[in-house]
Amino acid sequence: MTKNVYLLRRLGLAWLLLMIIPGLLLLTRYQLFPLIDLQSNLATLLYWITSTGTAPYGIATVVFVLLIGYRMMPKALFISLFLAISLSQLSSLALSHTLKPYFKEPRPNLVFLAQQDLPNDAQLSLDSFYQLDKPSRSTAIATALEGLKVVKPEMKFTPRIHQHWQDEVSYSFPSGHTIFAVTLVLTAGYYLLLAGLPSFTLALVTWALLMGLSRMLLGMHWPQDVLFSTILAAFTSGFGIFIVNKLPPFKRYMLEKSIS
Repeated sequence: MTKNVYLLRRLGLAWLLLMIIPGLLLLTRYQLFPLIDLQSNLATLLYWITSTGTAPYGIATVVFVLLIGYRMMPKALFISLFLAISLSQLSSLALSHTLKPYFKEPRPNLVFLAQQDLPNDAQLSLDSFYQLDKPSRSTAIATALEGLKVVKPEMKFTPRIHQHWQDEVSYSFPSGHTIFAVTLVLTAGYYLLLAGLPSFTLALVTWALLMGLSRMLLGMHWPQDVLFSTILAAFTSGFGIFIVNKLPPFKRYMLEKSIS
């Protein structure tokens, strides 16, 4: 078995692991939202996990991974890592922004709010919500959350999650956070494993798993969003790795390694 096949098999197992939870939830038709108290410490932790995939924190996440690679990889392999992450993340961003308006799937939190018997001035309509511009959508969510205090006073939010609901007003499918996280894990994981850094790769896989869970538990995505976004991430990551491995830096690294 060649080194490349061995690495791809290990990454494939990690990829399958990331699909297990959303896959089971989809098969059983079980929805994680609303399951947890959105004012709890757990909800706060999940918010910060999900924030590592939200701009500008998502950029900081990529920079952190690159810094690890810079310190622990040969120069030629680090250049390949940098190029592959850049290319795959640009691909994932373009794919996410293209598919969202095509599928036009409402988010779970929006469906939940629309199903509540809110005061007339706070009532949400799924048909009209996405006809509004982004600032008006945010205002509509804020108004609905105020109305929710009347009909469900027991349901409380931390200020940050309250604001997160107002900020995330685009369509649900696919999950941009999940594509971002899984693409980063698979792309970086390939080069990290090649450099002999399995522990950091495992940490990244755990982070991506928690990212998907956080999106579902906070009411931002359905299980199918996370599942199929994980599948799409394999293509964006594979595309970046395939292109970069044809370039001189990676070929030089492999040549130097074979000589040594």
